[in-house]
Amino acid sequence: MTVKLHRCPLIFVKNEGHPCWKVQKALEDAGIEYEVVKESLWPWSRGEMERLSGQKKYPVIEFEDGTVYRDESKAMAERIKAGQLFAPKG
Repeated sequence: MTVKLHRCPLIFVKNEGHPCWKVQKALEDAGIEYEVVKESLWPWSRGEMERLSGQKKYPVIEFEDGTVYRDESKAMAERIKAGQLFAPKG
């Protein structure tokens, strides 16, 4: 199953302190196929992101069925590493 990773456009920033990279790296390490969707760097230009997820923060994972998952990046990365990305959240 391929997911879409909605993230900031700063794809060259690859350190553990960067939220978008933290989640992207967790997806890579887990072998999960994903597509990067670069969104606006500026919060005031994130109308599409707000429509999709109900908020303006990155990163956001969009599943094939159109549902989205958003949490703090550390929690997202931990869930991915635990093999629970596709499990119902609860």
